[in-house]
Amino acid sequence: MNPQRAPATRFCAMSPQDIDAVLHIETAAYEFPWSRGNFIDSLSAGHAAQLMCNAQGQLLGYFVAMLGVEEMHLLNLTVAPDVQGRGHGRHLLGVLVERCRSEAAHSLWLEVRQSNRRAQFIYEQFGFRACGLRKGYYPAAQGRREDAVVMRLHIASVSVRACNEVE
Repeated sequence: MNPQRAPATRFCAMSPQDIDAVLHIETAAYEFPWSRGNFIDSLSAGHAAQLMCNAQGQLLGYFVAMLGVEEMHLLNLTVAPDVQGRGHGRHLLGVLVERCRSEAAHSLWLEVRQSNRRAQFIYEQFGFRACGLRKGYYPAAQGRREDAVVMRLHIASVSVRACNEVE
């Protein structure tokens, strides 16, 4: 694979006015999407929430992350289904890592569905390592629950170059 520069994108803070567009992507991407209330609560709490748009202003993806003491916890990272597989998720992660650095966060944590091998692979390629399992963390079909793989990234181990490259 030859590394390429990430596609031309711009980032801006998510605001309550953006929630309809965000929900459009969220509901298209997930069987169990976040609710409007989840996004409103995250914005009200002051969590880091960024939108990624292309040069024409089309919303491509977003993330929401919560700052803790010397760590950041990724709560939601989503790329619009029609533009997945183009490096946008990796680009979002790179921007989040830079945010971690600016906030003096040494680690970035996340949970991912145990069945979501595609996302786990992307996170592993970025440098995350599985370090635990949360039993019954996610809702699943027919009232069941699905386990979450807990993953951690040491921010110091990620180069600036890796944040800007895509596969």
